[in-house]
Amino acid sequence: KEKTKNKFKNVHKLADEGRDAGALADEFEALRRQELNAPALHARIADLLDKTRRLPGDEARRREEPDALALIRAACPQDEAAPSWNPADVNIENAVLGAWLGRVGGCLLGKPVEGFRRGPLRALLEAQDNWPLERYIAAPAEEILKAHGLPPADGRGFIDRIERMIEDDDVNYTVIGLLVLEEHGMDFTPEHVAQTWLARLPIFSTCTAERVAYKNVALGLMPPASALHGNPYREWIGAQIRADAYGYVALGDPALAAEWAWRDASVSHVANGIYGEMWAAAMIAAAPFADTPREVVERGLREIPRHSRLAKAIQDVLAQHEAGLDYDAAVDRIHQQWDEARPHHWCHTISNAQIVALALLWGEDDPALSICRAVQPAFDTDCNGATVGSIMGMRHGARAMPEWLVEPLAQGFETGVRGEGRLTVAEAAERTVRLLASRSGG
Repeated sequence: KEKTKNKFKNVHKLADEGRDAGALADEFEALRRQELNAPALHARIADLLDKTRRLPGDEARRREEPDALALIRAACPQDEAAPSWNPADVNIENAVLGAWLGRVGGCLLGKPVEGFRRGPLRALLEAQDNWPLERYIAAPAEEILKAHGLPPADGRGFIDRIERMIEDDDVNYTVIGLLVLEEHGMDFTPEHVAQTWLARLPIFSTCTAERVAYKNVALGLMPPASALHGNPYREWIGAQIRADAYGYVALGDPALAAEWAWRDASVSHVANGIYGEMWAAAMIAAAPFADTPREVVERGLREIPRHSRLAKAIQDVLAQHEAGLDYDAAVDRIHQQWDEARPHHWCHTISNAQIVALALLWGEDDPALSICRAVQPAFDTDCNGATVGSIMGMRHGARAMPEWLVEPLAQGFETGVRGEGRLTVAEAAERTVRLLASRSGG
């Protein structure tokens, strides 16, 4: 019921798109008073959500934030040719294994505190002498959880309650990306992505935009229509967490990584929701070759529309770093801009992309510090830890990953992907390297 209610809390999503929802205010208010789980209301709710998509929009915003790949490319920075690199110039096996270790480990670091607000998260970590964050998080005493209104520790992935990485959508989608490339090749389409979801992902392993798109595809609405019908989550973080396999296999070619990410993202997202995945995939593909983390961030920006809200938000973080703002002050800026108590802000692509950029810029090019600085600000902790871990692992390789991060991953990771079950990180990396070799003709 609460997830259904979120559809009505998020009317301000229309303002993001330059749409005035005033004409539908009475309909929203009337539905708020209803029992939203009542089956008889489902068609009415879907119809209202579709009406919002037909509201007149800001034409300038629409030109600046297109959904079609050709229009996105035309809106990207055009000042100079963007570089690509030869994957053979790095130790591919070490880089790819590092990326997988970083993704799974970064996800595990943030997973137990996903959904925790900044204040309670700090209190929990301080009680464990783990502030600033520098290691995995143990289950706190129940009185600490109760004092802050936090959920029970069981099942949340606290390091002392698990034997291996438990299932998480951030890792499921990395495996799904691998399967898309293995089963459909480098010329895969958005329809192939959608078909892989239905064949390999149980619907209850999906959330928000992905669950809506999954349902739409099952009803015969293929991309890009699958991203639009009844989907108020269309610019949330779901696509950004699906970027990694495409960045791994397109190593050295950020433009190709971004194109593959677009094919994936367009199943469930629009505009900045798409750009988040393109930005992340491009950064992963560029990570070992760029001279600094700042160059990694900037290389990713070359693959998204320069006047988009996402690009402007990341540029703001770059400017703060250039001006010498310290890490805590930069985190404060993000919290001033976004209300972590509001689902639309907590789970939005842009708010969390700013945290990813912040962690890379203030992480001193150190994998452990960068991953911890992605989780410490709160918001979507497991997503941001996983994305930064992927980038830093690809950048520095498995041998540079901290021992404390890697050790709990020895028993592998669980997936909810049909036919995969539990995988070791080494197995996932080996499959990725084979794909990369196939792409490179090796």
